[in-house]
Amino acid sequence: MSKKSFLQGAVVLGIAGLIIKVLGAFFRIPLANLIGDEGMGYYQTAYPIYVLFLVLSTSGIPIAISKLVSERIAADHYDEAHRVFKISFILLFATGITSFLLVFFGAHEIVKYLKNPGAYYAMLAIAPALLFVPIMAAYRGYFQGMQNMKPTAFSQIVEQFFRVAVGLGLAVLLLKNGPSIAAGGATFGAAAGGIGGSIAIIGIYFYRRTKIKQEIAMGTPSPRESAGKILSKIFMIAIPVTIGAAIMPIMSAIDVAIVMRRLQETGFTEAAANSLYGQLTGMAAPLINFPGVLSMAIAMSLVPAISAANERKDVAFLRYNVELGMRTAMLIGLPCALGLMTLSEPIMRLLYPFQKASAISAAPNLFILAFGVIFLSTVQTLTGVLQGLGKQSIPVINLCIGALFKIVITFTLTGIPWFNVKGAAIGTVAAYIIASILNLMAVEKYTGTKFSAGLTFIKPLLSAVAMSLGVGLGYLLLSHYLGNGLSVLISIGLGTIIYAVMLFVTKSITQEEIEKLPKGKQLIKLWRKLRRP
Repeated sequence: MSKKSFLQGAVVLGIAGLIIKVLGAFFRIPLANLIGDEGMGYYQTAYPIYVLFLVLSTSGIPIAISKLVSERIAADHYDEAHRVFKISFILLFATGITSFLLVFFGAHEIVKYLKNPGAYYAMLAIAPALLFVPIMAAYRGYFQGMQNMKPTAFSQIVEQFFRVAVGLGLAVLLLKNGPSIAAGGATFGAAAGGIGGSIAIIGIYFYRRTKIKQEIAMGTPSPRESAGKILSKIFMIAIPVTIGAAIMPIMSAIDVAIVMRRLQETGFTEAAANSLYGQLTGMAAPLINFPGVLSMAIAMSLVPAISAANERKDVAFLRYNVELGMRTAMLIGLPCALGLMTLSEPIMRLLYPFQKASAISAAPNLFILAFGVIFLSTVQTLTGVLQGLGKQSIPVINLCIGALFKIVITFTLTGIPWFNVKGAAIGTVAAYIIASILNLMAVEKYTGTKFSAGLTFIKPLLSAVAMSLGVGLGYLLLSHYLGNGLSVLISIGLGTIIYAVMLFVTKSITQEEIEKLPKGKQLIKLWRKLRRP
């Protein structure tokens, strides 16, 4: 297997992720305008529980599949790579059935414990998704192990399309029955997405089945591992990864209980507390997922690339990928963070014109969470590096430490009326900062990578600051004449141009790295033409 940088796969997953988030915006934003912050409070009560069960059943095993498959393909053992996939599929299918049964039949008790009984229909409707998403996860892990991210990207887009179309359609149809039932219709879109995505990636697998069989036949014969031994290796990788991936969803689930209880203890009514929670999690937090999906694409692509380099003992190529991964995370995280902070209120007013008061109230939450984008990007990227090295327990411990700080900060600050729900946002950012610093120390220790402060941090920061100043000034001047919406869009476009130019001016990205991107050579030619007088 030839050496591959993670960039190609990261770009594919990143583009798919952006498409998914744009589709998600066509879901979340109209949904919030339709059912309001009350309905979003019900929706967001069910969704973190769904994500938690999904993480427990699917997060660790696909990473394990990816790592084990990439190691076997690096050794030319395609037959054993395919056996890893088949055994993992059976395991994931069983966990999907178990998760569905627990959520579907336990929905009433779950919402009762969370003190938000209006979320019952949302909790019930989202359960069937847990049957189908694990099926997709098995296939995605197999293709990612081959460093082929296109099947994953395509199935993600199909999944999101069905989720948006069905979820939003049902929310509109059921709106007359009240926000609680409308929120239930919206959450059922996740099940429709799971079915559509599963059909898509299974179709790709059968389309490529002949080539897969040829690779197995031409590969080097290898000793046949027992199913028990393969399962043991899967669990050794998957359990720490799953625990780590479950920490933040667990924290989100705890947030529901902490925030709702603490706000009511400080004098907010149940309805007011639910609305504030809806502003944080249903209106502000989804915007953070846009840059987050790009850094997650880096992390997912890094795992097989780092694992393969580590298997071959190619230290130089391993360190190259580590440094490039960290720098790419900063190149993405910094401009996204500063841009969202600069335009936090204008963006909220643009996206939620029918919920103007709630949008303005949610803007400070977006400002706080946006700062955390920088550290979320590095946490995800460095976690991918450590997982690829087989050190999957380290980011788990680091995130646990960060999560403990989050609990204390959230509990303390949400009990102060002035902070209210903003305390939960501050707690989340603090968790990311702590985990990011600890992960960085671990990566430096185990890889010996020396990060260039200028190239990795300072130059991207200068470019992002210049962009932020341009965006802020542009909006300030334009808003007097063009109104909020058009001014925001033009300012974002202006910021994109400024940032792209600054990357070349500060030499934050090299020609060699650009050439490794899809259509990279064409981009270099275009840049040279633009520089000519």
